[in-house]
Amino acid sequence: MKKYIILGLVALLMSSCAQQTLVTRESQYPLMYQERPLAIAIMPPINQTNHVEAKDFFYTTLYAPLCEKGYYVYSPMMTMEMFQTESAYDAERFLEADLSQFRNVLGADAAMFTIIKSWQRSQIGSSLKAGVEYILRSTKTGQTLYHREGLITVDTSINTGGGGWIGALADLAASAINTAATDKVVAGRKCTVFVLSDMPEGKYGPHYDKDQKFSAGKSYVTATVR
Repeated sequence: MKKYIILGLVALLMSSCAQQTLVTRESQYPLMYQERPLAIAIMPPINQTNHVEAKDFFYTTLYAPLCEKGYYVYSPMMTMEMFQTESAYDAERFLEADLSQFRNVLGADAAMFTIIKSWQRSQIGSSLKAGVEYILRSTKTGQTLYHREGLITVDTSINTGGGGWIGALADLAASAINTAATDKVVAGRKCTVFVLSDMPEGKYGPHYDKDQKFSAGKSYVTATVR
C-alpha cells in the first residue's frame, strides 16, 4: 500500500512539473499577441520609497531594455517634458485611467508603468536590492498587456583572489567601494532587463511573432544578478 502511495505522489509531482513547463508566453500574455503593440510610451515611475531621486533616475533605465526587446520607444527626454507640461508627471493619475490621449498625441500603442516599491543599498552585504512592478497597458483598449514584478538583488561583491583574513578584508573594502560607486541607473537597468526577460518581443526583435511557445516566467520573481 505504501508503495502505491509513493508512486502516486511521484506521479503527481511529475505531473505538476510538466504543467509548469507548459506555461508559454502566448498563454501568459495573450493580449500582447492579439494587439501587437509597436510603439511604447514610458510613463514617469511611481515612487513608493523614501528615495526621492529614485523616480527620475529609474525613468532613464527603461528606454534601452524596451528597445532591445524590439519596440519603438519614445525618448524619455522628449516625453518627460511633455508629461510635465500636460500635468502627467504623476503617473498615479493614469494607472487606471483612460490612455487614449497618449495614442492620439504620441501615437503610442501602449504605456509602460513602473512602481518602485523598494530600493535598498547594503554596504556590508555588497549589494543593491530593487523591488519594481512593471505594467504595460494598451492605449486603445486600456487592458493590461503585460504585468510582472521583481525583487532583484544586484551583487556588487568583489573577489580579489587574496587568501586569509587580509584577503577577506581587502575583498570587503573593495566590495564596499564598488557598491558605493555602482550607479543607480546601472542597477535599475539590470533589474529591468531581468524582469522583462520573458516579455514577448516587438516588431524589431529577432523573435517577433516566433516566441509564442517560449516559456514565460512567474508573475513575481526574485533573483540575484551581477
